[in-house]
Formats: sequence, structure tokens, C-alpha cells
Amino acid sequence: MKVVSLGEVYEQDFWKHVNRDAYDHYFFILDLKQRRSQTQVFLALEDKKIEGLMLVYAGHVVQLRGNREAMKLLFDRVDLEQIELQAPLDCEDIVLGKYKPSFRFEIVLMCLRRGEENIQMKYAPVRLGIEEAEDVVNVLREADPEVWGDLDTEKQKASWKDAVLFGIKRQGKLVSVGLARLVDFASNVSVMATDERFRNMGFATSIVSALVQEILKNSPVALIHVRKDNAPAVRVYSKVGFKPYKHYLMMKGSRIGD
Repeated sequence: MKVVSLGEVYEQDFWKHVNRDAYDHYFFILDLKQRRSQTQVFLALEDKKIEGLMLVYAGHVVQLRGNREAMKLLFDRVDLEQIELQAPLDCEDIVLGKYKPSFRFEIVLMCLRRGEENIQMKYAPVRLGIEEAEDVVNVLREADPEVWGDLDTEKQKASWKDAVLFGIKRQGKLVSVGLARLVDFASNVSVMATDERFRNMGFATSIVSALVQEILKNSPVALIHVRKDNAPAVRVYSKVGFKPYKHYLMMKGSRIGD
């Protein structure tokens, strides 16, 4: 088995491979189509057959897919001080041999296909503009400091400029927020958070429902990634119609020895 960089020679084979399971390879497709200048893709080949893939986005986000042998070869190529990674669960030992996690957990990719939605809006979310990014960031930081504590407002403004944002306010303050980017083949709800003082009131269900409505106008499928141990969030998404699809390791960490 050998590792090669994606180029014109392998591009056609790459697209055939990822489109066999577009939801599993969602970020490979999205980043290569929309942010190619910031994206590197490596393939693990066995007799010209793709056995694994690795994507490196923006110099620190790493996506891995494939069998263990391919993962070992691909991960040997990673030489980053800090890493944010999504990989098959059975590759955790490979990752931990090289990086010390600041956090790690199992995430579930959930899917909702058009016609399976169960829209429930107890409250009417408001559409948010990018000028409210600082308020959105504050909700995220307070809701989950471990994951979102280091968000930079200006960077998020650039990242969210083409996104759909919905929120719910109480006494003029944003207390619950959700975000999705609309993509033709499938759209991912990438953010959902509620101030802990306003949880279990139906805010998240209403916002996810609003996002799903927007997504299904443009895409046949809505996707969402959620921590397996976040039972309240899983219940909300299931209520709206999402179903579990695949499980992954999610991790942030630092290079061992650095």
C-alpha cells in the first residue's frame, strides 16, 4: 500500500469513491468543492484501489476514513503541532500514539431525508444576521467551553457569512442559536447551543425544525453531528426526524513531545 496526494491522475477515482457514501465523506466533498485552496487530500492505494483517505483543512483539521492499515500510513504523514480530528472509532489507538487530547469523545452522524421530517416549532425562531456573530459566539462559549471556548468572533464572521442562522431571544438577549450551511447534495447543522438557564423548554427543537425546513428547500438530506453522550441533544434531533447513521472519534489535541 502507498500514500499519494490527490491530483488529476486520481481525481476521478476519488470522486467515485466518496460519492458511494457521500454522508460519510461529507467534509471531503464540501471542503474540496468549496475551499480547495485550503485543503489537502491524501489517498492510501492498494493496487490502484482506494483503501483510505485523509483530508487536512486549514492546517489543523484532519478527517480520516478507511481501514486500519490505511489509517496508519496516512496518519504517519501528519506533522501538526495542534490537531482537530474526526476518524473511525477503531483508529483511536493510532491517534493517541501521536497526540495528547485536550478532549475526545464519540460522535454520531445523524441523517434526515426529505419526507421524514417532523417539524415542531413551539416558538418562532428569528433569522440572525452576521452582525450578531458576537452574540452567537457568546452563547456557544457559555454553552460548551470545552468545544467552543476558543472561538474567535472575527474568524467566525468570515466562516458564517454564507450560513443560515436562527436564534431565540429572551428580554433582548440571545439565549439559543443554531446554524447550517446550505449545500446542494446534503446540508449540515454545524451549530446548536442553548444557554443552560433556558434548556428543556423547546428552544432547540424549534430552532432545529426551522433549520431543517430551510435545508430541505435546497438539499434532499439534512445532517447533524452530535456527541453520543449528549442524550438531551440526541432526543431533540430524533424528535425532529434525524436517525443515527455512523459513529466517529472526535478529538482536539497536541503533538506528544511538543
